[in-house]
Amino acid sequence: MTTLTNLLDFDPAQLVAYCAQLGEKPFRAKQLQRWIHQFGASDFAAMTDLAKSLRDKLATRAVVRSPSVISDHVSSDGTRKWLLDVGQGNAVETVFIPEDNRGTLCISTQAGCAVNCRFCSTGKQGFNRNLTVAEIIGQLWMAEFELRKSSGIEAGPKGERQITNVVMMGMGEPLLNFDATVTALKLMLDDNAYGLSRRRVTLSTSGVVPMIDKLAQEVPVALAVSLHASNDVLRDSVVPLNKKYPLAELMAACRRYLAFAPRDFITFEYCMLDGVNDSDLQARELVALVRHPELGVPCKINLIPFNPFLESGLRRSKNPRIKAFAQILMDAGIVTTVRKTRGDDIDAACGQLAGEVQDRTRVQQRMEKMVEYQQKFGANFGKFVEIHS
Repeated sequence: MTTLTNLLDFDPAQLVAYCAQLGEKPFRAKQLQRWIHQFGASDFAAMTDLAKSLRDKLATRAVVRSPSVISDHVSSDGTRKWLLDVGQGNAVETVFIPEDNRGTLCISTQAGCAVNCRFCSTGKQGFNRNLTVAEIIGQLWMAEFELRKSSGIEAGPKGERQITNVVMMGMGEPLLNFDATVTALKLMLDDNAYGLSRRRVTLSTSGVVPMIDKLAQEVPVALAVSLHASNDVLRDSVVPLNKKYPLAELMAACRRYLAFAPRDFITFEYCMLDGVNDSDLQARELVALVRHPELGVPCKINLIPFNPFLESGLRRSKNPRIKAFAQILMDAGIVTTVRKTRGDDIDAACGQLAGEVQDRTRVQQRMEKMVEYQQKFGANFGKFVEIHS
């Protein structure tokens, strides 16, 4: 049997090359790309402005296929989470977060994660494999057109775009799946595909220093760095990758990246862990780090209330502690935000994307366990009430 080529695997230049192999001119690749990424089309027969001879070739040689949807849940706050099958018992999660002025899609790049940060449930399942380009961009392709269908909005460039922002903050470390991630990013930015601006696409990394430099040269989008500690000793225990790329190297890479970045600052993500990294002393140490005359980086700091999960042995910082920590940063003139947790009730909040792989019935088991812990520790366990500075 002939193996069909998944056209979701191709960035614009690669699709031109593929069409050339079929004896077609470059403009055919642009037409084909618009049908796939702007109209959500997967049926070549429906691509009416393509020559029939090309449609016939594609029908026997190619396919447009994203990972199949295992489950589709909508939270009480409007957050929507899809569980997607990527084969061999592996699944990944994709989360859409609607807001008044934008719609943000959180995309996964790996099945599992090898970095194993202490506060992240994804790392506890271990690393399975990198996702392909089709599996990464297929999350955006699937979500955009599912959302349009749900809202009765037509496909095509005239239809109102549902996803205005993309964050590579789902399962996995994007920079450890560099080539596939970069190809997907190029599609997100291309005007004949999704046409997103570089400012509206954010890649989050735990600090893979050589790949940060490489990203700056290939496709510099907005950068978010999972910092979570103000010194090397603490960060070694929270983010094990720090042992390979310590803070001095990471901060230097961030400064280099700013020369190419679409924004004039780096976002530092800081998960608030009770009694671990949330003291006043650590807040002042964090100020000293980002303002250091040699190491310092222009930045925004995003404080993330920890989303408890059973295996971590960690607790969320209490709201007054988060507020006091934030105030020290703001008093130092650092732009600081406290992320409001979304999608708690469907395990879609930051750090909760563990992926229900192998035994997908664990979703129900985890929900039952959460009820048990809420009865034991109080109704607010696993919940976050937004605080105001």
